[in-house]
Amino acid sequence: MTSLPSISAADLAALLSSRLCHDIISPVFGIQSGLELLDDMPGDKESMELVRSSLKAAVAKLQFARIAFGAAGSQTATIDLNDARTVATGYMAHEKPNLVWEGEPGYVPKNCAKIVLNLVVMASASISRGGEVKVMIDSIEPFGATISATGQRIRLQQRLVQMLDGVNADEALDAQAIQPYYTLFLAEESGLAVTYEKTDEQVVFRLAPKPAEAAA
Repeated sequence: MTSLPSISAADLAALLSSRLCHDIISPVFGIQSGLELLDDMPGDKESMELVRSSLKAAVAKLQFARIAFGAAGSQTATIDLNDARTVATGYMAHEKPNLVWEGEPGYVPKNCAKIVLNLVVMASASISRGGEVKVMIDSIEPFGATISATGQRIRLQQRLVQMLDGVNADEALDAQAIQPYYTLFLAEESGLAVTYEKTDEQVVFRLAPKPAEAAA
């Protein structure tokens, strides 16, 4: 059973902001570097390519964050899984593993889409190099999904494992640990459970409704 530390709303907002800045800063610096090179070498093709590739990465990460962390501009309580797949594909285009997304299409509660997208990021981060992240939408109602990462030397963030295993850690949450916290917090708010199985070459996260006795 998962175990989440207590955190204030202000700290949650601050740590999520730090996490977002961490994700965006690298491509933004790439744009800055490319423009500075173009000042010295106008029309340089490599510098222009650096600007273009960095801009694409920044846009992809912002579009991803809009759904994974934000309200996504929607006035309803649901998100189209096709939109979630699109932003996940854009995000993973700039990461090392390949992304495969299969299963039922449809509209799901916002939190369900957010949890899947955050699990995609954590699955991707668990692979040392190369590999594949696969999303399988098992069912829409009730919502269920399986997110797996397959590759060499699978490693999970220690705080994520502690939270999933129900181990209370003494260390304060930081910007790296806030994503697993946020993901599991959303799951609890939605009456869902996140479980995992890990080997040296694969980790599988399963998202499903909590058993009645656990949800009570």
